[in-house]
Amino acid sequence: MPTLALVRHGQSVWNLENRFTGWVDVDLTPLGEDEARKAGLGLKAEGLSFQRAYVSPLKRSRRTAELLLAYLGQKDLPLTESPEVIERFYGGLTGLNKAETAAEYGEQQVHVWRRSYDIAPPPLDAKNPHHPANTPTFASFPFSLPATESLKDVVERVRPFYHNILLPALKSGQNVLVAAHGNSIRALLKEIRGLSDEEVQNVEIPTAVPVLVRFDAQGVYQDDRLLQL
Repeated sequence: MPTLALVRHGQSVWNLENRFTGWVDVDLTPLGEDEARKAGLGLKAEGLSFQRAYVSPLKRSRRTAELLLAYLGQKDLPLTESPEVIERFYGGLTGLNKAETAAEYGEQQVHVWRRSYDIAPPPLDAKNPHHPANTPTFASFPFSLPATESLKDVVERVRPFYHNILLPALKSGQNVLVAAHGNSIRALLKEIRGLSDEEVQNVEIPTAVPVLVRFDAQGVYQDDRLLQL
């Protein structure tokens, strides 16, 4: 059965600092690098190898894939950069400490911003340096640059990627790796599993623990599981 491995990046610098990261291009911590290596060793023990690999435009995604594939013995596998699987853009929360934000706005409000399906945080001011319009990397994106995003928005942008890019590869019998982000992987799993808007809110994606998704020869979803590392 062809397998899709969905891997959230290892711990990032802003994960460690408990900050809303979104599209800010921070790197992995040493622990995050170790997590990526461990994921590669786990996939190797599983007997998996990949014919295609996709990453987001952010360095924590690419670095995770590079480390993982090196420990899997596939360091020369090309990485295809796909903006569709970039992290959710957190709007006005970008860069803020999560605990301090909860203290200011209340834990319930922050939970709504973080976990609701279709409610986005306040938009980020266009003059803020973290706004996507102020980052040349994002100028060539094939979709409108957001000032904020809900999980629903992320689902809308990953859906064509899943159906037009991932499924054809899986139907051809190829194993595919996607090293991405917590919310883009949650969005992919919503589409793959057919989860309701309510169900997807409870999906947790740990850092650098692969989700192995199996399909039949027709590209029909069979099952998925977290790899035990």
